[in-house]
Amino acid sequence: MDENAPIKVYMTKKLIGVKPDDTIQEACRVMVEFDIGSLVVVDNGNVVGFFTKSDIIRRVIVPGLAYNTPVAEIMSKELITVNVNTPLKKVLEIMAAKRIKHMLIEEGGKVVGIFTLSDLLEASRRKLETAISVE
Repeated sequence: MDENAPIKVYMTKKLIGVKPDDTIQEACRVMVEFDIGSLVVVDNGNVVGFFTKSDIIRRVIVPGLAYNTPVAEIMSKELITVNVNTPLKKVLEIMAAKRIKHMLIEEGGKVVGIFTLSDLLEASRRKLETAISVE
């Protein structure tokens, strides 16, 4: 794995999302259906928020919020993004400093992908499989 490679090499391009007026329960169903830990919140084709498993625990379960509450009320509105050309090492430094597990990737002012620690593990697994097959 090349820590100087741009994050676009490792990111997932398929973004799965919900609308701001979708309920928390609907968002959780999508997360379970796709076996993912985060969703982008999209309004008129633009990413306007981010919703994670951590948000569910901290902003829904603990305070006892109703599951029919719109996602817009609990989503993170301040998006943490990096450019597609940011080196992997820098992205990991930002994630560690901000204590986050997901990073939104942008290009030209638009969110075009997501990078998670699972993406890093998958890249490591592929590299290991390649090394083993060469032996």
